[in-house]
Amino acid sequence: MSVVRPKPSEDPISYNPAAVLATGGISQADLDRQVEPLEEARRACLADLDRWRSGQAGAEPLDPAFIDLPERLLADYGTKRPDSELFAILGTARRLRELVDRVVVLGIGGSYMGMRALFEACCHPFHNELTRAERGGRPRLSFEGFNIDNDSAQGLLDLLAPVAGQTDSDDLLNQWAMLVVSKSGGTLETAVATRLFLQSLAQAVGNDPARLAERVVPITGASGKLASLAETLGCPDVFGIPDGVGGRFSVFTAVGLLPAAVVGIDVVQLLEGAAAMTRRFREAPVAENPVLQYVAVAHAAEETMGATIRVLSSWSNRLEAIGFWYDQLLSESLGKDEKGATPLTAVTTRDLHSRGQQHQEGRRDKLITNLCVGEPRRDPLTLPALVGSTGNEDQLDDLLGTSWPTMLTAATAGTNEAYASAQRPTATISLPRIDEHTVGQLLQMLMLATVVEGRLVGTNPYGQPGVEAYKKLMMKRLRPGG
Repeated sequence: MSVVRPKPSEDPISYNPAAVLATGGISQADLDRQVEPLEEARRACLADLDRWRSGQAGAEPLDPAFIDLPERLLADYGTKRPDSELFAILGTARRLRELVDRVVVLGIGGSYMGMRALFEACCHPFHNELTRAERGGRPRLSFEGFNIDNDSAQGLLDLLAPVAGQTDSDDLLNQWAMLVVSKSGGTLETAVATRLFLQSLAQAVGNDPARLAERVVPITGASGKLASLAETLGCPDVFGIPDGVGGRFSVFTAVGLLPAAVVGIDVVQLLEGAAAMTRRFREAPVAENPVLQYVAVAHAAEETMGATIRVLSSWSNRLEAIGFWYDQLLSESLGKDEKGATPLTAVTTRDLHSRGQQHQEGRRDKLITNLCVGEPRRDPLTLPALVGSTGNEDQLDDLLGTSWPTMLTAATAGTNEAYASAQRPTATISLPRIDEHTVGQLLQMLMLATVVEGRLVGTNPYGQPGVEAYKKLMMKRLRPGG
């Protein structure tokens, strides 16, 4: 554990299950009965960290080092800055910003989903469409290597193709680099994309080995196929994925922090938010602990009400990718031994027009958790007068001057009221706003809640045996004689 005690959050996110209790499906007594089991699960998660650190993990997969990782990174940055991991990450991010105008991230699962969540939550919603000046000199960010989609890969290569035809161009806007993220280097989707984009990048730099090496930044394990490739290429910057941190828990390693820093996300604030949430998790009593309360309600709803589907309903477009990241986190961690809830991401009000009917009147197998934001990042829009008409054809004149946040608040309240009238359980995670500090809190809260629930129900939240099976069977078909 770090000797630097993280500061409590000055603007904490909160969790409110009142609307779940109001349905009558679970009661406060149901939650009170979980206090001691939750305390024990918290102790077990922290004991996992101690066991891993002392080398006593045994045969079971164990990746708990994410728990205190934000604290350790911040402590090292504060006490030995030039020699710290975070200092190196920020230095490489600065080098890439000055060198190129697009960074392609190649990775799959946790090797790219966390970064995508950070990018969509913390950057301008149309970052890649802005001019370089409007982006503050920060590169565009693109993702590949997360699927084997011929046309998607070709589409990204189309964007990069002008670079391949202009090897002598000094125009910064034509320059690009690639981050390759894979702990083992053996995941097929990322490995084949690496070959493909490495070929394109080599052509773009005139097959100059030194220029190629400086534009490839591997993020990988200490050994393995990608580590060997990095050594062969002579890449000047190579970052590790720490032992004890699994892929889906790696958002606060170089996997997430390096590309985040490249596009201008304040990674220090991100880590400070995560560290503040870890402190709340360790110290707050169950009744005031957002991690433990979230687990208590989700577990009770599943056990008592049969709510095996968990809908994370984001009331902001910018948080949708966090939902997709959480889908993977929960599914791979707890979907074992024929157990585990099914996560589902929704964006409201959009998805009220596709899933709202099912949530309102379909099977009673869902717990809906609203993800609500207190204030927008930009000045509020207001409803203007109707242009080109002196009438009131859309019948909205009575709402003239009403702000977008006011309309969203009304939609949120109306939806929750409708669900309550049908006794559909809803809880709420409230974010004061969407910024690096609150996003850091949220991601750490969901990771901690996932491992706590695993220990609560007797499922090891680490490891992913089902995913390994598909990899082996896929390669068997590609190499039938191997």
